[in-house]
Amino acid sequence: MARGFFACFARGSGTTSSGERNNVTVDVSAEEQRRGGAVLVELFSSQGCTTSPEAEMLVSRLGRGDFDGLDLPPVVLLGFHVDYWDYMGWKDPFGSSQSTVRQKAYVEALKLDTMFTPQVVVQGRAQCVGNDENALLAAIKDAPRFSAPTFQATFQRPASDSLQVSLSGALRTKVDNRGANVMVALYESGLVTDCPKGENKGRVLSNDYVVRKLEKLCTVKDVSAKKTVTGTVNFSLWQGFNGSKCGIAVFVQDSSHQIFGSQNFQLPDDI
Repeated sequence: MARGFFACFARGSGTTSSGERNNVTVDVSAEEQRRGGAVLVELFSSQGCTTSPEAEMLVSRLGRGDFDGLDLPPVVLLGFHVDYWDYMGWKDPFGSSQSTVRQKAYVEALKLDTMFTPQVVVQGRAQCVGNDENALLAAIKDAPRFSAPTFQATFQRPASDSLQVSLSGALRTKVDNRGANVMVALYESGLVTDCPKGENKGRVLSNDYVVRKLEKLCTVKDVSAKKTVTGTVNFSLWQGFNGSKCGIAVFVQDSSHQIFGSQNFQLPDDI
């Protein structure tokens, strides 16, 4: 298929390739440190794609630990909803052009011929159709792992419609002179949408780990694995924001879009 063609794939149709409040501080979980660095799993999907709900369910099962008996590494899960299916009769309320641009970058980096949903990208190195359970689990098992960063996160609410996240810690991965970006995603789980139109007309759609905001903390170059990196990001919040349903994912990504470490935080209850 020609580059730029959009497709909505079923399972098996693709293959794996890769007001102000007090400060609250949290640290990386003991479990994540014990088991080693997590694998970043990114799902690109759309409520306008008929096969995306199955992939969404698969990612939710990963987050619940349904596959823990398979000796999988820990995972950091993020769902990016693209906007290129919005013309099909249903505008995805979580879709964004930023997510589409991110997926396009992976399509180019992985030398693929087309953009499609649902697609999973693992550690920025391998990809598969998002509802292909066997391919996804294999990609996670085979993914290279890197030590989790040791960031501590401090959360503030400067205003009712904003969240400030300050991070300080070591990347635990050496970055050379080509540099890398430290990215911070604010995601939300437990989302339920009645879909009255489009390819999923009449369905109730459940979405977890949906990226609501993505910001760059900083760009680093020639940094040792032990050097402390600090920075602050500010997120504008949406109507109905509920911190108990949200989390923060931090990951290191180089210019070739490969991931070199990731870390996950749940938002504190009192934020």
